[in-house]
Amino acid sequence: MSHYADSSFLVSCYIADANTARAKAFLSRLNAPLMFTALHALEVRNALKLGVFRGLFAETDAVAARANLETDLRSGRLVRTKVKWPVALRLAALLSERHSATIGTRSLDILHVATARSLRVEEFATFDTRQRTLAASIGLKVGP
Repeated sequence: MSHYADSSFLVSCYIADANTARAKAFLSRLNAPLMFTALHALEVRNALKLGVFRGLFAETDAVAARANLETDLRSGRLVRTKVKWPVALRLAALLSERHSATIGTRSLDILHVATARSLRVEEFATFDTRQRTLAASIGLKVGP
């Protein structure tokens, strides 16, 4: 089974927060790596910098999180995955048109779900309620 997690899920794997225990429990049951795209790279890096700016954690915590993420990339726990962005963006536009007025999804939420669908994943991991609803509405199994 292939797995895709949104960026906030990934951040919870590397920086302790309210969702960390659930994220780690979910990861411990997986028998396959998580996909890691250019969108993840940008968003996770930005979330770590933003967390430092907001005083949520220290720069040393962000550096350690980034190092752990790189270790997971080298070990294969996370797998760099190329996305056909024109396909993902077309699907995102379609999902926006069909669902945003009723679900209230934001652009990046839609883009993560569209990316996961374009990569043909079977399971989508998020703690975001709107993303969960959108992903489920297009047939993705949603965890945790």
